[in-house]
Amino acid sequence: MFKRFASLQWKSFFRSANFGKSLAVKILMGFFAVYMLVVLAASGAGMYFILRKAVPDQSPMWTLSQYLIYWVLIELFLRYFMQKLPVMDIKPFLTTPVKKSSIAHYILGRSAASMYNLLSLFFFVPFCIVLLFQGYSGINVFLWLIAIMAIVLSINYLNLLINKSDKALAVIGGIIVISYALDYFGIFSVKEVFGPIFHGLYAYPITVLVPLVLAVFIYYINYKFLHDKIYLDSTLKPKKVQANTSDLAWTKRFGDLGTFLQLDLKMIWRNKRTKSQVWISLLFVFYGLIFYTQEIYANMMPMKAFLGVFMTGIFLSNFGQFIPAWDSSYYSMMMSQNIPLRKYLESKALLISVSVIFMFLLTIPYAYFGWEALAINFGCALYNLGVNIPVILFFGSFNKKRIELDQSPFGNMQGTSANQFLIMVPVLIVPILIFSLFYYLFSVTVGVTVLCVLGLIGLVLKNTLMDKVTVQYRKKKYGMIAGFKEKNS
Repeated sequence: MFKRFASLQWKSFFRSANFGKSLAVKILMGFFAVYMLVVLAASGAGMYFILRKAVPDQSPMWTLSQYLIYWVLIELFLRYFMQKLPVMDIKPFLTTPVKKSSIAHYILGRSAASMYNLLSLFFFVPFCIVLLFQGYSGINVFLWLIAIMAIVLSINYLNLLINKSDKALAVIGGIIVISYALDYFGIFSVKEVFGPIFHGLYAYPITVLVPLVLAVFIYYINYKFLHDKIYLDSTLKPKKVQANTSDLAWTKRFGDLGTFLQLDLKMIWRNKRTKSQVWISLLFVFYGLIFYTQEIYANMMPMKAFLGVFMTGIFLSNFGQFIPAWDSSYYSMMMSQNIPLRKYLESKALLISVSVIFMFLLTIPYAYFGWEALAINFGCALYNLGVNIPVILFFGSFNKKRIELDQSPFGNMQGTSANQFLIMVPVLIVPILIFSLFYYLFSVTVGVTVLCVLGLIGLVLKNTLMDKVTVQYRKKKYGMIAGFKEKNS
């Protein structure tokens, strides 16, 4: 039965009317996936030597074991955004003599074959091979790898249970931040508590039974949940959804823009895919810590320009590149009403502007690493406000692919086209090149000044630029409407 289900899913994929439309994007993402697997395999093979050099007085296995608790928490946190829940059109099977247990096992089996489980496999298998060549016990290494893969499956199935809960996401994120802070400031060593536990999976092979039992237990909970939900009449019951309402009265002070702004805020808060953009933007505020704390990047000013553009403009990029596809389900209705297109676009620009300013304020603490960091972030934020906002709105006029807001936020290529890749050139690469040119010819001050001047020019010419963007949207209006009507695009 499992083979038959797989065959049907395979035929459904290739016979889809939409298969050929995004073939180029699928191929490109395939190359990225292969690249990621190669990088992970190389990282796993080199991890033993990296750890031995970084902490020469400890066994690499012991050092790695201390950080595995963070790996578990971070992977669980990231999977909330990235891993798509296993879906299958089961309605046709509910009127046939197909066992519900077979359907449930197939859905969970497909989840076990997830790409995200494969990523862990490509990292830990090369690491184990190196351990064998370094004289580690073969049986211990093999059973340790089995335990790690059982943990991966436990994370996979636990994610299926908590994926719909924002509270669970907040709890996991809070645990990660608090644990790291306790370790970093020397208040309490989380690593010393969990290090021996994970190292015990290698030192005492019998302990492999613990993660195996845990994986089976979580699998069984998922199975019972799915088995109890697979009923034909359950799909006929009207859904009862408790709406979380807010009048957002403060948006009225923006006049005509307030109505559009209120709709955008409600859309962002009520839909998982849009809300995830907010969480990701906040998460990437900490991205600078990866570079500012490394001496190798201390004098790499172009890298700091990249961080400035990226951190202050992360919401601009993630949310702005899909304008107006976020409204695709009702875009044709909007365009048939007496709604000023200019006001609609200005409301999007206002929302993104607020995000850029807010993200810049969150990056102010990076001044701890020097005034250049603060100055570059300020210049990049100003450039984002004056130049990148009109640019990304202009490119939005080429979006013709529909987005279903109730779909999973990541691992989801819905709404993606070549436009999303091309837009990174003017938004991300151009300001870095401009800053780098004036930095190498003159100084950091001149580079930041040029970015600020360009941003101010863009703000002064805001009305002119928005007029041109509006004209472009009017030209592309009917093409966008036709594109948004095509579902699964």
